[in-house]
Amino acid sequence: MDYKSAGVDIRAGEQAVERIKSMVRTTFTPEVLTDLGKFGGFFEFPAGLKNPVLVSSIDGVGTKLKIAFLMKHHDTIGEDLVNHCINDILAGGAFPLFFLDYIGTGKLHPHVMEAIIRGMVKGCREAGCALIGGEMAEMPGFYAQGEYDVAGCIVGVVERDRIVDGSDIQPGDTMIGLPSTGLHTNGYSLARKVLFEKAGYTVDTLLPELDLPLGESLLKVHRCYLRPVRDILNKYRIKGMSHITGGGITGNTRRILPRGLGLDITWDWPVPPLFEIIQSAGGISRREMRKAFNMGIGYILVVEPRTAETVMDELRGMGEKPVCIGKVVRR
Repeated sequence: MDYKSAGVDIRAGEQAVERIKSMVRTTFTPEVLTDLGKFGGFFEFPAGLKNPVLVSSIDGVGTKLKIAFLMKHHDTIGEDLVNHCINDILAGGAFPLFFLDYIGTGKLHPHVMEAIIRGMVKGCREAGCALIGGEMAEMPGFYAQGEYDVAGCIVGVVERDRIVDGSDIQPGDTMIGLPSTGLHTNGYSLARKVLFEKAGYTVDTLLPELDLPLGESLLKVHRCYLRPVRDILNKYRIKGMSHITGGGITGNTRRILPRGLGLDITWDWPVPPLFEIIQSAGGISRREMRKAFNMGIGYILVVEPRTAETVMDELRGMGEKPVCIGKVVRR
């Protein structure tokens, strides 16, 4: 026997790496000191920082992957992963420096790996983040046929005196929400159960409320909030920020509140049709929907009430559609 007959094709892995090398290099910033293929990625600290603090995060995209498998559409998954990780460190005021990925699969198909990495490259390039390394692991018998898993690790930086940690949030502060593009990367286990098993829809189902087939609506890319938020951080005092992932608006925004404070959320913005479809098809309570999904709000800024309208006007000038979603209160 040999390694290939046991299910691991080293040549396929080499082909996959060759297919991605040139596009990955397009993400390299001047601080990247090594090419792909080394045992570690070397990244020089950016110049001009006075008291830098490194901020890191690691995540995946959950069972949204199941939609990608059904659709045989893999480009957007890599972009989802990068954007999710950027948003997480952005909530602390950090901007991305570099990104690393992990892809595990039962059988390595170079064209699928290329599509996943293409999405990562797109997300990294748009954010000025270098993709400096990764791992493709072929593990026969571990994953179902045609399936894989992905994870990403990001490292960013923030000046110590510009860390945003919510510590000075006070009662009366205003919460400004930025719209999501859909489910982002959370709630898919419930959405799939409801839409495909209970309601009997398929990825090709055309529903009158949606402008795309159901599968494409579910695969819409997780938004990256770096550009608008970076501009706002450079001009205004932002007391706290939350990235709305698993746990919804309440669960994620509570994480940044000082002890003794709570949230008074209005819940009066127009909820995108996809969430209404899921709720109706599953007979799900509104309370449960708000725990599982972002309900159309993907990112939240907490600001002083006197600057809230100014910040919202600034965001509107960038083409954003900010929503005042409530205020901080004593619990």
